[in-house]
Amino acid sequence: MLPFAKPSLPHTRTTVANRVISTNNDHAETTPEGFEHILHSSNCMNQVIRQAARASKTPSTVLLFGESGTGKELFAKGIHKSGPRADKPFIAMNCGAFSEELIQSELFGYRGGSFTGASTKGREGKFQKADKGVLFLDEISEMPLSQQVKLLRVLEERAVVPIGGTTPKPVDVKIIAATNKDLMQQVKKGLFREDLFYRLNVVGISIPSLRERGNDIIQLAEYHLERMCEDFGINCKGMTDDAQQTLILHDWPGNVRELVNCIEFAVNNMSGVWLEKRHLPPYLLEKAKSGKAIIGAAQKTGFQLKQMEADTIRQALDYHKGNISKTAKALGIGRNTLYAKLDRHHILL
Repeated sequence: MLPFAKPSLPHTRTTVANRVISTNNDHAETTPEGFEHILHSSNCMNQVIRQAARASKTPSTVLLFGESGTGKELFAKGIHKSGPRADKPFIAMNCGAFSEELIQSELFGYRGGSFTGASTKGREGKFQKADKGVLFLDEISEMPLSQQVKLLRVLEERAVVPIGGTTPKPVDVKIIAATNKDLMQQVKKGLFREDLFYRLNVVGISIPSLRERGNDIIQLAEYHLERMCEDFGINCKGMTDDAQQTLILHDWPGNVRELVNCIEFAVNNMSGVWLEKRHLPPYLLEKAKSGKAIIGAAQKTGFQLKQMEADTIRQALDYHKGNISKTAKALGIGRNTLYAKLDRHHILL
């Protein structure tokens, strides 16, 4: 794809297929193999990708935490492509998409004629199909309690017994589970088995929300704007500064999925070669208006909020001698949030 961002904008970059080469960040050129399809330039996302890449090299179970729309399946596919099972199957299953009665047969398969409506030939389950490869269990928190104990047994014994069968069949599968809920809270409420939680949470990876990713918001918006305009046959040179500012001021509760929808809305509203602020969804404009009012009031009364935040972070880093974990704890924020703020304020470690 050709570059299209307005030269005067601070986020100019060239996109090549799904890979991003950023003029402001060198790590995008050295993204671990298998994760090139995840667009990013923020430090927090870079750290999480490298953690996932390390976890891809072992057979250990991975549990992905993240809000809806943060790209958990993209990470699961990246772990598959980056690891030694890359040439073996990647099988995905949404645990919330099946009834309690069907989920067992979907996971473990069944022998012919084992229940009413069953195929006479029987059928392999997801575990058998993923043998020697990766099984991605999305929305694991939605799995019925009655089936959680069966999943736990398979994870411990590395063998499945199809419905209607008696002989365990060994399976060699790397499990990646994902959830947008706090599983420990689900455990406390009696909605999720504690033993299964610890069995799945061997390598826990928390995927940052879009609002934590700083300039990734503009990077993603530019990429999808260019992609859609090419697909729709629309001549587009990029987006204006005002449009970018509006996107930055939004908190993106729907994350990347919401951002993509907003860009598609704007593309359908475009009347010229630039995506302007007025083309964006009305609710974004209202949010930006209130955000600007707050920022304007703060500036008028002499509060330089960004500078104060940057100074506080620098002081905490100096006090803890650059230790990210101790600094984040002292500031009362998570490591990923701290990395996002370091990126936003251009603070080098």
